[in-house]
Amino acid sequence: MKKTTRHIPVLLNGSVSHLVTNVDGNYFEGTVGFGGHTEEILSRLSEKGRLIGTDKDVKAFEYCIKKFKNEQRVSIFNTSYTNIDTIAKLELVEKFDGIFLDLGVSSYQLDDPDSGFTYREEAELDLRMNKNQGYPAYYYLNELSEEELADIFYNYGEEKKSRQIARVLVKSRLNKTLKTTTQLKSIIESIIGKYNLNKTLSRIFQALRIHVNNELDELKEILNKSTDLLNPGGRLAVISFHSLEDRIVKDYFKYEAATCVCPDDAPVCVCNKQQRLSIITRKPVTASDEELQANPRSRSAKLRVAERL
Repeated sequence: MKKTTRHIPVLLNGSVSHLVTNVDGNYFEGTVGFGGHTEEILSRLSEKGRLIGTDKDVKAFEYCIKKFKNEQRVSIFNTSYTNIDTIAKLELVEKFDGIFLDLGVSSYQLDDPDSGFTYREEAELDLRMNKNQGYPAYYYLNELSEEELADIFYNYGEEKKSRQIARVLVKSRLNKTLKTTTQLKSIIESIIGKYNLNKTLSRIFQALRIHVNNELDELKEILNKSTDLLNPGGRLAVISFHSLEDRIVKDYFKYEAATCVCPDDAPVCVCNKQQRLSIITRKPVTASDEELQANPRSRSAKLRVAERL
């Protein structure tokens, strides 16, 4: 495995400072990655504190198992963070004092051709977080209808030329099975040209990755489960990297912080809505100028934090 020192955890101090309010508490990290945030969380916990983490990526999981092999306060599972409730039971944790989700793809995944996340080098177009589950992205490129592909590109990538790209992809696969990152890049370049090519590629790869890994549905699931599993005063901190994720987090926090969801013209409240969260970050926390200079990939990161009532 290649060295992972290139991966720099984003919004490190801000996220962990907001997250850890009880040094003796139980904490959950939904995507441990290569352990950057994990290490910082542990540095702020006492010997009584505990951290339970998950990651779908086998390489990240194996790396962190070795990295924290002598750390008795850590348990890491190679699974989706949506299994937080089952893991809590296995670890005999009734409630958490903090739950942290970093929704980004690691620099290692983006830069490693074997992972199939990058369009900069030729590789199989995979995009799965866990290579042992589900189907790779190229399967969907060859099997889905033109309309289904266009919907994925538009809904998950907000790509304006989604219909045109889907139409050309379906036509291209009649002559040759689509399987590599460079095949997809070549097709998109034939439509878009070199100007704005990388932005379009980023949107298409993002859309496919979200679809392949069921990311948005899993995010909604973990948000709901997290609120149920937080102690009063416990915090839920989420770092997102694109507008679709951030909108889901923002809307969820707003709903759970509301005391009434009746229509504006309702004469009296009849919804019996119970407020479960208090929003800590009225505006999302973003990277400082210093962090942006050190790690340009932090430019799209947004941190939102809420506290369980």
